[in-house]
Amino acid sequence: MKDPDAEARMHQNVFICMKCNAKRRAKSKVNLLCRKCGSNSMRAKKKAAKK
Repeated sequence: MKDPDAEARMHQNVFICMKCNAKRRAKSKVNLLCRKCGSNSMRAKKKAAKK
């Protein structure tokens, strides 16, 4: 994706639950719980690989 604003919306401050793959947007990962399963094992969303 070439638009930096769109790239920031899609990947910045977005976390994925490692148990149920639910997405959640938050400022930081501290005290972040999953909205579906309640787990606190979250990872940052990965950016698309460049070709």
